[in-house]
Amino acid sequence: QVQLVESGGGLVQPGGSLRLSCAASGSIFSVYTMAWYRQTPGKQRELVATDTTGERTNYAESVKGRFTISRDNAKNTVHLQMNSLKPEDTANYYCYFIVQLTPTKNYRYQYWGQGTQVTVSS
Repeated sequence: QVQLVESGGGLVQPGGSLRLSCAASGSIFSVYTMAWYRQTPGKQRELVATDTTGERTNYAESVKGRFTISRDNAKNTVHLQMNSLKPEDTANYYCYFIVQLTPTKNYRYQYWGQGTQVTVSS
């Protein structure tokens, strides 16, 4: 069973920085996509950043130049470095993986983390 565990959320002042991490546990052959989404109450979950094997990283317009996604394939871990944080970045942040579990079965599974709260406020 694959589980994603996030860490690094918290309260930060506007202009500050936070680094989120998400580590996958369980038996995984390869991770095709690692991504971060965020959600606020009453709104749909939105894509923040994505890193897909063989493709360029992709960012929401609202975070370009401020957030950076990075992945460590050896550790099945993804990070989100968030700089110059704004109050509108306040949300619950979720990591999302698309993985292949075994080398013999070419099927991709999707997994979500449980979410970590980021609050930007003075």
